[in-house]
Amino acid sequence: MTAPEPPSGVLERFAEHLTGELGRSPHTVRGYQADLRSLLQDLDSRGHTLADLDVPLVRAWLSRAREAGASRSTVARRVAAVRALTRYLYREGVLATDPGPRLAAPSQQRALPVVLDEGQAATALEGRAPETPVELRRHAVVELLYATGIRVAELCALDLADLDRSRNTVRVLGKGDKERTVPVGLPALDALDAWTARGRPGLAGPVGRPDSAGALFLGARGGRLGVRQAREDVHAHLRAVSLDSAPHGLRHSAATHLLNGGADLRSVQEFLGHSSPRSTQIYTHVSVDRLRSAYQQAHPRA
Repeated sequence: MTAPEPPSGVLERFAEHLTGELGRSPHTVRGYQADLRSLLQDLDSRGHTLADLDVPLVRAWLSRAREAGASRSTVARRVAAVRALTRYLYREGVLATDPGPRLAAPSQQRALPVVLDEGQAATALEGRAPETPVELRRHAVVELLYATGIRVAELCALDLADLDRSRNTVRVLGKGDKERTVPVGLPALDALDAWTARGRPGLAGPVGRPDSAGALFLGARGGRLGVRQAREDVHAHLRAVSLDSAPHGLRHSAATHLLNGGADLRSVQEFLGHSSPRSTQIYTHVSVDRLRSAYQQAHPRA
């Protein structure tokens, strides 16, 4: 009789399945592996194996994690890891049934996004005039993120050809390869003009790299600007004016200021590239909070 495969070997094959067949990122695979090693240790300490996996065993493991102080997001990630594993084990014949669909993840308490007020946004964008190529890039990055509300990964993927100066728009490829066209304000366009005329040539060098020849934003070595460097650009630009925010904070700010200015929710949904209005509704909470604050300060019978 063939000895059962050790759990470590199963996890190794499962990691290959996640990477090769499902296309999960290395970060996701590492997170799942860490969670599932914890599950295996828990099972082993109680005399169980992977073949014993069922809903009560998993729920007991998750309950102990909550008692030990694990956050809702951590438990939700563990549920996702176990669901992926049990689906794989069922397919491989290790489990007779798949208990994964009966595992419910905890509901997430979505925090309200941190946004700059309009005065802070003006401070961030109207500071000292940029001079060096890196300063010109940082200024253009911050202007474009705030003007369009695009994600930082979407910004890094932009090409020069995506910018349409005749219509003052930019073509954005969002999540799920969904394309949308977003309007761009004149201050952001001016910052992009300064970057492309005086900043980009200095980083591209005399020839430039063929893999990034059409990229709108370039990094220090002439390649396409990476997400990590774009985030650092935002932090560095805002630190210079004593503000602290992140690229996603500029996206939140753009959405909130649009709603505060009278834009309807459907338009903001399209502006942000949200597939569902539920993702956009969180910004109405921000606007309502500000309305409540103004009401309490101004209404005589608040």
